[in-house]
Amino acid sequence: MSKEDSRHILVKTMQSALQSKGLHGVGLNEILKTAGLPKGSLYYHFPGGKEELALAAIANAEQEMTRFLEQMFARFDDPLEALAAWIDSALQRIAASRFKLGCPLAAAALDCSPEDTDLLLALNGAFNNLSDLLTRQISRAGFPAEAAADLAVLVLTSYEGGLMMARAAGSTDPIERSFRALLSHVRLQQKEFANGH
Repeated sequence: MSKEDSRHILVKTMQSALQSKGLHGVGLNEILKTAGLPKGSLYYHFPGGKEELALAAIANAEQEMTRFLEQMFARFDDPLEALAAWIDSALQRIAASRFKLGCPLAAAALDCSPEDTDLLLALNGAFNNLSDLLTRQISRAGFPAEAAADLAVLVLTSYEGGLMMARAAGSTDPIERSFRALLSHVRLQQKEFANGH
């Protein structure tokens, strides 16, 4: 196994742990056991230990989410259809995991303490970057810049909150209801902007 492979395995194992157990719900020994790697491998790649590994997992989660969203928006002419397809995909993933897996970014954010400043900065940066991506895409649907930015934050917070509620309920109903209402509202706003209101 190459050094790059072992690094990737550690990052993906940590990312999965964040999704299912949060930042403080898993120890390094468990991560190493799951990854099937020795402790020396961890400290070779991440001399800063668990926090440095968590930062790498957060960065990787952001990159994966960004790539996935970009693919969704490339598939659909209408950005709002792309949003609906994204949510459908999220519903399928969380249901397939039997409601064990949420978003690694949200799980890490919820588990951070105020002292976890580097992690909170990284998470805030990830959420801002995703929000900026959504803003650019929503603008293509005819929304003015400020309205697009507001909607991007609303979409992202509905997604994250909906995933948490779905996980707690053991049902996709909370996120389905949330996005049905959200997309209906957004379509109405889109018509208003198109009519020059």
